[in-house]
Amino acid sequence: MSRKVRSDCTVGTFEKKNGLPPGTIRNSDGRDTRSDKKIGTIRKENIKSK
Repeated sequence: MSRKVRSDCTVGTFEKKNGLPPGTIRNSDGRDTRSDKKIGTIRKENIKSK
């Protein structure tokens, strides 16, 4: 069973830890997400947009 990613982890750290190329995680408008943005912030934005 996979675990949920910590909310205080940054996008850059997450991409590096999982072996993803930089720029894999995108904003809702299609642009790259900043590498110092936290995963928890992305989750809050996703809930707010629904």
